[in-house]
Amino acid sequence: MSDVIVNKVTESGLISLDLQDFLPSVERVAVFDLKEHLFMGLILKEKDFRVALQGLDWSVFTGKDVAVFCSADAIIPAWAYMLVASYLEPVAVSVFLGNEAALRQHLLLDAIDDINPEDYLDKRVVIKGCGDAAIPPDAYLRITMKLRPVAKSIMYGEPCSTVPVFKRK
Repeated sequence: MSDVIVNKVTESGLISLDLQDFLPSVERVAVFDLKEHLFMGLILKEKDFRVALQGLDWSVFTGKDVAVFCSADAIIPAWAYMLVASYLEPVAVSVFLGNEAALRQHLLLDAIDDINPEDYLDKRVVIKGCGDAAIPPDAYLRITMKLRPVAKSIMYGEPCSTVPVFKRK
């Protein structure tokens, strides 16, 4: 009897893909809530709004992906978002209309879109299913759509316990 321990997962040729690796870092994301610049937190007064924006230190958004939204139930004219974007454009990496969660989801899907599918040509891929961060279901949909044309098989879960999703015949 041999005392050699064999790692069958390593020998199986499975590629484990963890979608958490594609989530944006905390340092990369910032938020801009218009509510903070409204009169009484509810009303947009053009002159006051412009003065408030001119007085901001926009450098805090340097190198960030910025989610722009209004947490108050206020009517915000389109030009107000345009004005905020005009200040953010020189410093921010990107500007997104929506809250932080929507921005993070958008960045995750963009990262999945940037995957080179040829890296997974004829490979057996396991999309990791558990982790510390919540992965939205549309990320699993997107990765499947991205890899299905090229992968030999796609599975969900952990290499030691998978659910088959797709297998090329």
